[in-house]
Amino acid sequence: MQNFEFYNPVKIVFGKGQIQQIETLVPQRKKSMLLYGGGSIKNNGVYEQVMSALGEREVIEFGGITPNPQYDKLMEAVEIARKEGVEFLLAVGGGSVIDATKFIAAAINFDGDPWEMLSEHKRTPKVLPFGAVLTLPATGSEMNCFSVVSRGVDKLGFGGDPRLFAQFSILDPSVTYTLSERQLGNGVVDAFVHTIEQYLTYPANTPLQDRFAEGILQTLIEEGPKVIHVKDHYESRANIMWSATMALNGVIGAGAVHDWSTHMIGHELTALYGIDHARTLAVVLPSLLRVQKDVKKDKLLQFARRVWNVQATDADKAIEEGILLTEDFFNSLGVPTRLGVYKVKEEDIETIVQSLRKHIPANLGENKDIDDEKVQKILKLAL
Repeated sequence: MQNFEFYNPVKIVFGKGQIQQIETLVPQRKKSMLLYGGGSIKNNGVYEQVMSALGEREVIEFGGITPNPQYDKLMEAVEIARKEGVEFLLAVGGGSVIDATKFIAAAINFDGDPWEMLSEHKRTPKVLPFGAVLTLPATGSEMNCFSVVSRGVDKLGFGGDPRLFAQFSILDPSVTYTLSERQLGNGVVDAFVHTIEQYLTYPANTPLQDRFAEGILQTLIEEGPKVIHVKDHYESRANIMWSATMALNGVIGAGAVHDWSTHMIGHELTALYGIDHARTLAVVLPSLLRVQKDVKKDKLLQFARRVWNVQATDADKAIEEGILLTEDFFNSLGVPTRLGVYKVKEEDIETIVQSLRKHIPANLGENKDIDDEKVQKILKLAL
């Protein structure tokens, strides 16, 4: 096991009807900004619950935050917050809204161009406190201190600063009843691949973390289809919501070896072709596992045996069966696993690789061995 530090101060308030807890969680006498996405919270009852719980507090609203939140839009919120003297932020939405709120919380007091916090990893002197109401389980942003912000085709990770943890996150599974099958399928896949990136590397004597990760993966496999095919099934949605949070709150990654190459390649597909983040992961992961089979062999075999209960005695056959079952699972959720579905062709691969190298010059993977040639091979296999 590697050396590690673990810190997670987020207060989780979980369950049906818990949005009302905003009444005691949001400061009474501080001017707050309510941040949300395209306005779905005004159609599904969440907005009314939030505003009722906020009561007589002074609240400024800022909507229109998109998936893969764009820097220029977020800077509009920053300018309003500065002008109005906002003291507390409340994110109501999925991972993109919470990601955006983290950036806004840091940018408000940054002296200079806040893009430098992403492009040059500069730190802000002060982060505004914020809380979250999660409406779409997927990214784990509600219980970690990381986010992703875009500016055109540049999609950069931001965070790692312990001041970027939410003070609280409210998780009410019943608010997911109005989500589309596409959103639900994406969320399950996102959580699945978050877990894989911290688990499918090489053995590092992390049996407890491995068992935690395998438990998350098995829960997603068992409960994921229910949220797609069983209407308003509270228990399955509760299990998916908590699994997605646990997949990226630091617990399973503590002391473990990480990869994240699937995410790095996937980010380029989103930036260049507008493909949903989770769908890029479903496309890249199976091919990446096949290309990296030799260096991931021990953990791939463990994954096939423990997670998918593959019984084949031949190691290579067992590994391939585990990968095929993973592909079948993604497809069963309505999330395709081939690049061709998105009209990406072989002649586009060089552009993708060049864009990746612009953002990440170093080789990818837990062994830093995924070079340009391997990225090209992964993408060709995914066609």
